[in-house]
Amino acid sequence: MEALIHHFTLLSDQALVDKTFDPSRIEDLMRLFEVDSYKAWAALESEQQQELEEAEDSLREAELELDRDMEWGMEEYRRTLEEMERMEAAELKELEEKAETARRTGNLMEKAATIAAKRHIAAAMGSAAASMRSAWKTAAGNKVHPS
Repeated sequence: MEALIHHFTLLSDQALVDKTFDPSRIEDLMRLFEVDSYKAWAALESEQQQELEEAEDSLREAELELDRDMEWGMEEYRRTLEEMERMEAAELKELEEKAETARRTGNLMEKAATIAAKRHIAAAMGSAAASMRSAWKTAAGNKVHPS
């Protein structure tokens, strides 16, 4: 392009000085400008197309990497969720076992308290009966003679 501009400058100077200058020489030079412009435009379009393809390739690679990272993250989430569910199940089982042990202990304590209460009642009844017998004996021994 610079060579064409330099040539145009020379032709312009020559056209100003030479009265017999042929203007078709400038027209030929203008066609060369046009051809050079089309070549530059085609080269620029080719370069842009190449850059576009490279950008699309980079985008596809980034999408694949994002997909891999997302899949890894989801797998990690699933593993964590499964681990949490196992821990929850173990904790629930442990709590259920403790609750069952507490229920059995409560039932045993209730039975023990019932047995102790029955024995206490039986002892109280026996003591009351013994007191009544003793009172009857004493009352029978202190009888006043009717005469």
